[in-house]
Amino acid sequence: MEIVSQEYYLILSAILFIIGTVGVLTRSNAIVIFMSIELMLNAVNLTLISFATFSQDAFGQVLVFFVMAVAAAEAAVGLAIVIALYRLKKTLNIDNLNLLKS
Repeated sequence: MEIVSQEYYLILSAILFIIGTVGVLTRSNAIVIFMSIELMLNAVNLTLISFATFSQDAFGQVLVFFVMAVAAAEAAVGLAIVIALYRLKKTLNIDNLNLLKS
């Protein structure tokens, strides 16, 4: 059985992070932006698991649980904000949301 080297995990993680970054910077839909942020957090989790596995240290795997907890809290709070904004402005387009004007 062949073992996949750490470089492949890091390349995959970098690709996922870049896709998430491009999604955050180029999209104007709030749901897509939150999905891109989740993709970036999952890329970080993949990197942490990769380093923890190849260095035989459990600290990275423990740290993943904290990142997952932050991601879950971000999803819950973020979706609540998105729902509140949609009820107020009837749009999810970030460009059209200007809360300083009535």
